[in-house]
Amino acid sequence: MKKLLYLFALAGVTALTGCEGDPGPAGAPGEEAFVYEITNVNFTPAGDFGVFFDFPDSFLASDHVLVYRLANVVNQEDVWKPLPETFYFDDGTLDFMYGFDHTQFDVNVYMEGFDLAGVSPDFRSNQVFRVVVIPGQFAKSAVKVDLNDYKAVIKAYGIDESKIIELEAKAKAKK
Repeated sequence: MKKLLYLFALAGVTALTGCEGDPGPAGAPGEEAFVYEITNVNFTPAGDFGVFFDFPDSFLASDHVLVYRLANVVNQEDVWKPLPETFYFDDGTLDFMYGFDHTQFDVNVYMEGFDLAGVSPDFRSNQVFRVVVIPGQFAKSAVKVDLNDYKAVIKAYGIDESKIIELEAKAKAKK
């Protein structure tokens, strides 16, 4: 019986040894993180204070979506704030906020608050957003990155900002 077991073990080891020869074609390159930019975004009562964007290509449900708003430009440097972004009255109560939701196919950026029509046009008109899509496989990597810091995200995932894709808004928010 021991000899039979030894024979099967030897046959298994022989079968599992590496093959020689042509390894075949290389596989597809890995997924990349990328950025969409949305300019001249206007939040209006007609659009229910939201705007809706279709992605040109769908991505995997496991991919991550981050949205940033251009909050300021200081010394010719863009200042990007992550969403959700909340603004408070002096007494500490909620004034308004920017938020978003998304699917594999689209993203909806919106404002929430108590008197959105009364919010300064500086916050409702001509807003600029960047949507960063990070493949889910990157999230499992050992790289630690502050997702609240747009520049850190761009650097950590090797995103080429010269390849930012422009998106156009649809008039009505998707809710």
